[in-house]
Amino acid sequence: MSNTLKHRSTPARPHLGVHILLILGAVVMFSPFIWEMLTSIRSYQDSIAVPPKLFAPIVLDNYAAVFTSTPFGPQLMNSVVMTLLRTLGQVLFCTAAGFAFARLRFPGRNVIFAVLLSALMLPTELLLLSQFQIIQSLGLVNSMAALVLPSVVSAFGVFLMRQFFMQLPEDVLEAARIDGANAFQIFFRIAMPLATNGMLALGILTAIWSWNDLLWPLIVNSDQDKMPLSVGLASLSGQYITNYPVLMAGSLLASIPMLILFIAFQRSMIAGIAAGAVKG
Repeated sequence: MSNTLKHRSTPARPHLGVHILLILGAVVMFSPFIWEMLTSIRSYQDSIAVPPKLFAPIVLDNYAAVFTSTPFGPQLMNSVVMTLLRTLGQVLFCTAAGFAFARLRFPGRNVIFAVLLSALMLPTELLLLSQFQIIQSLGLVNSMAALVLPSVVSAFGVFLMRQFFMQLPEDVLEAARIDGANAFQIFFRIAMPLATNGMLALGILTAIWSWNDLLWPLIVNSDQDKMPLSVGLASLSGQYITNYPVLMAGSLLASIPMLILFIAFQRSMIAGIAAGAVKG
């Protein structure tokens, strides 16, 4: 009896060390965002002061300067349209391809999938020249199509959705085949509704990547009104001097939509990625 009471009176904290490490890691990862917020409300002189000032007068004019330094509105709209089209394309095409590789039988399936996976080992920069030559030959430079077309499908998206469809019970699909459903009916009416978490995960990952994409839009679009917001903010970095408070204010405004998206759908994204990683 005394041992039982002693055991109950002593709180068990087996994960205390893990929680402390996670909290320290969160502080380290969140500190750049805090510094970005502090820099965005300082004057230029205070932002470059050495040693850095923890407390400085608040300057809110930096946020207004973002809209006068760059065409923030058109570039924001370009980013929204580019992100939506890329995300819709990735979800549709990668989901269809993932289902085909996971559940359909056709000649050369494994070979084609292996070749597709080999694209993950290629650096993105290696494909820039060939992609630009194709876009240029089609006359699509400085257009929304140039930003969207090369990114409507990806090897990673196909791989993620294939892994997710591998988890679906074969009995459900076989029952649909017995009832006379063809491959398209099985995909749209059964497989896609069951793959909602995987599609959400792919959509959120694609949206975040597209929103932050810099290199390809920087190459293919040179007109400021046709640039996405990531390239427009990069143009605030001057060759000899950079107004860091204005740059940080613009970056903070640009990050708000993706923060809201991630916070709203983080559970679905984590569930989708975890489900796709269970079985190879």
